[in-house]
Amino acid sequence: MNFLMSVLQDTEMPETGMQGVFEESLSLFELIEKGGITMIILGVLFVIAFYLLVNKLLTIRKAKKDPTKMLDKVTAYVLKGDIDTAKKYADKEPTPMGKMIKTGLNYIGTTSKLDMIEKSIENVAKIELYKLEKNVALVGMISGAAPMIGFFGTVIGMINAFIAISQEEGSVSPKLLSSGIYEAMITTAGGLAVGIFAYIAYNYLVRAMADVVHKMEVVTIEFIELLQNN
Repeated sequence: MNFLMSVLQDTEMPETGMQGVFEESLSLFELIEKGGITMIILGVLFVIAFYLLVNKLLTIRKAKKDPTKMLDKVTAYVLKGDIDTAKKYADKEPTPMGKMIKTGLNYIGTTSKLDMIEKSIENVAKIELYKLEKNVALVGMISGAAPMIGFFGTVIGMINAFIAISQEEGSVSPKLLSSGIYEAMITTAGGLAVGIFAYIAYNYLVRAMADVVHKMEVVTIEFIELLQNN
């Protein structure tokens, strides 16, 4: 800090000099380019987080399909004793709930133990839940790592800026001082932007997966109650 204050005191501050610096306009691409390799790393992290968000949203949207119609049809066929048709109908539902019901139907007639059927459905539910949660933790990791990477880039940028200032002979140019600092701060802004995006995406995905898990639990309970009553 003392070093920075001494540099500022020794720096010439012509009235038109600083005005020229702030009037200088840069495009977003030019700002990102000045961030160097740190911005490239942050860009890769953003692409990964965005890809995982879109991929998981499509998967969750498919898994959240309302199982009521399928469950009503399966219940009707089970009550008629037509288990084969109930299996075919459940097989048409490529959702976690459809796979769980089909697994439960496969045990009808092979065992009278409901706890065994319930256990088999729970095992299928665990596999489907693993597929849903796969790589979501990576989005959470990016939300925490991106700001730290951006801050690290800023520290490196500030070190380079002060090295450049120390190598200047005579008075330090205001443009050299200010440009070195703002270029270093670009990575902090980039890291925060990627981190905030990944943080919102992660929490949204976690909330959406909780809705799917709730539907899976409801379907399991209703199916077991159906078998208990028949």
